[in-house]
Amino acid sequence: MRTPAAAALTSLALLAAACGGGGGDGGGGDGAPARGGTFTYALSADPGGLDPAMGVLSITNTTLSLAYDTLVTASDDGKLVPRLAEKWEVKPDSATFTLRKDVTCSDGSPLTASDVAGSVNHITDPDTKSPIYGVLVPTGMKATADDAAGTVTLSMPEPFSFIVESARSLFIVCGKGVKDRSLLARGTSGTGPYQLTEAVPSDHYTFKVRREYAWGPAGATAADLPETVVLKVIPNEQTAANLLISGTINGATVYGPDRARLEATPGVVKNVVPFTNGQFFYHQGDDRPAHDPEVRKALTQAVNLKELAGIASSGTGRPATGLVMEPRPCKGDSVTGHVPAHDPAAAAAALDAAGWKAGPDGVRVKDGKRLTLRLMYATTRGAGVQAAVEYLGQAWRKAGAEVKLNGIIDAKLSESLNATQDWDVVWLPIGVALPSQLIGFLSGPAAPKGANFAHLDNKRYESLVAEAGLLPSAEGCGTWLEAESALFEAADLVPVVENTVLHAAKGATYDMQAGEFVPTSIRLTQGG
Repeated sequence: MRTPAAAALTSLALLAAACGGGGGDGGGGDGAPARGGTFTYALSADPGGLDPAMGVLSITNTTLSLAYDTLVTASDDGKLVPRLAEKWEVKPDSATFTLRKDVTCSDGSPLTASDVAGSVNHITDPDTKSPIYGVLVPTGMKATADDAAGTVTLSMPEPFSFIVESARSLFIVCGKGVKDRSLLARGTSGTGPYQLTEAVPSDHYTFKVRREYAWGPAGATAADLPETVVLKVIPNEQTAANLLISGTINGATVYGPDRARLEATPGVVKNVVPFTNGQFFYHQGDDRPAHDPEVRKALTQAVNLKELAGIASSGTGRPATGLVMEPRPCKGDSVTGHVPAHDPAAAAAALDAAGWKAGPDGVRVKDGKRLTLRLMYATTRGAGVQAAVEYLGQAWRKAGAEVKLNGIIDAKLSESLNATQDWDVVWLPIGVALPSQLIGFLSGPAAPKGANFAHLDNKRYESLVAEAGLLPSAEGCGTWLEAESALFEAADLVPVVENTVLHAAKGATYDMQAGEFVPTSIRLTQGG
């Protein structure tokens, strides 16, 4: 049986959230906010089922963020601020949240502490088989409620760094949806400023504003929000860009080459924000060439990572500084100085020393076995990734490897990572909000028994995360960053580039954070 983390892996990796929020560079109409009207946003795929306990895809959580609140949220600089909880008290193994008293669910019922506890415990119930348990919700977390006091306590079996921070990711179900989860397949039952009123899969999702909403972060209300939000499913990014330029839609998140013409279009609000890393992993199974750390380091040295970064991101990326998405709870650079530097001569010497000698056709051989690398990647990630894996193939062929590129669809990639294990190197971005959410992927039981798809066995990383996990988040940050560096020094995975995406708008403004709407930020503009 796969662990919850393993079940969630590919969804997190391939549809990891775009991050950031705030600002933009202007444009989109010069007038004042226009109350009422309809804000239309392009979704790149259908969100699927809408039960928050099952919402592992970024596109699903983008949709849900209009209708559901969390206990806390993060400011643009990463600091935690109140949302449904007006205050909290933290102990090493628990956090007690005091709820606001003026919050109502979309059916008019008041939010209770039991609703919050029920949302958490439903996810951690083994019968739910929630894919976010063990990833967005820490393994072992339990919730207890005191409705009279209006408090809910999240507890862990032992001290845990990010109890409060984990609450950023928990959409709270309340009202009728608590007792009848079937209502959530194509409906919403939350405290957010919008309620889903129409769901037409693979076409559109329509939300209506709740004017009574008055409990947003920093006192935000629904007073100036658009009356309606329509999320239109538009899989083709070029089509979405065309519709935005023409004013047919108001917003879209753009990853590929169309962002350049949007950035050059007058009247378009342009906000470039960090995305997931472009990165690759080596399979370290006992029968794989990269089981040997010297081979991993040599293969990494054979690649000009700076050139690869430009290719993978089509020139729109930034230097990678860590594994966790913005806004990060731990600031700092765990990458610089910790990744084997580009040195083809040293790479060749290291492969020679490891016993991999060039054969008659130039391919290195050891004990009668050719140095063959099956390089796997998802074909859905655009031209930049395709060019990046071709560049990697060329670099490793020059170093004496036989490289076989294997571009496959998401479902096949998931099967290969979690079951068949038919790969040697994989290009795989993983997007998480907390360093603790990576542990199951980077240590522990190897696939198919666990989520450790690359068979990593980095004792220094394991020791450091065990130490960091027992410390309060701020005190443990240096150790969490040191743990990431330990992975890079061993060439367990290679961070190449911090990708960016463009949040574009016309006739409107909006903010997103970790791929989710800040729904109280949505505005239609006069003159847009």
